[in-house]
Amino acid sequence: MKIIGVIPARFHSSRLPGKPIADICGKPMIWWVYQNAIRVKEFDAVYVATDNGQIRSVCDEYNMNVIMTSTAHDTPTSRIYEVSQTVDSDLYVFIGGDEPLVDSDAISEVVGTAVRTGGMVTNAMTVIASASQVIDYSNIKVVVNTDGRLLYASRSAIPYPKGELDFNYRKFVGIGAFTKEALAIYNRTKKSRLELIENCDLIRFLDIGVPVRMVEVTCRSLSVDTSKDLAMVSSIIHNARFGNG
Repeated sequence: MKIIGVIPARFHSSRLPGKPIADICGKPMIWWVYQNAIRVKEFDAVYVATDNGQIRSVCDEYNMNVIMTSTAHDTPTSRIYEVSQTVDSDLYVFIGGDEPLVDSDAISEVVGTAVRTGGMVTNAMTVIASASQVIDYSNIKVVVNTDGRLLYASRSAIPYPKGELDFNYRKFVGIGAFTKEALAIYNRTKKSRLELIENCDLIRFLDIGVPVRMVEVTCRSLSVDTSKDLAMVSSIIHNARFGNG
């Protein structure tokens, strides 16, 4: 079974332009993500998928495999679909280009579940550590059934704690495994109303009846969307490598 990792990386972020090549402890952010990905033993190869020449140049400089993709993509899943049209594989594993804290063990857990269950779409989730992250709309909250199947994903705090307070909120982590068929279905399906409202492309699979299995992983997950996020991640990585001194 062939499995590849794909790291979508676009330059034009509305809140932090050029973030894939933003500096973290002397290396571009995309380098940290790539290093975590290439440690995943299940991968036959790892590629950065970008539409930007600057990002490509940085990838070349650091000897990272890179594929140029269209500038028309507005979701990471659609960019991965384009990769699936040029690189043949049984499973395409998305690793968020703005999540440099996600480790290889978490990626392997998602890959292992996808292979074992034969699911079309498998994604990671993790327990939210603080109340501020629950109300932060950049964190996509997820609700699953007892079998780990995704019921809904929202930027709002779900579920609402009316009848019970003893539970953990969980959020989407930027790791997802897709079969080639799942990507093809996604590509030929228009954005749904709920997907547009939430601005969450995972919802498209729910609307068309494609099961999404969620895998709970234990890892630090912080999507870098702002300069404040970048400073926080830089501090975490610096302390992990060099200590607090």
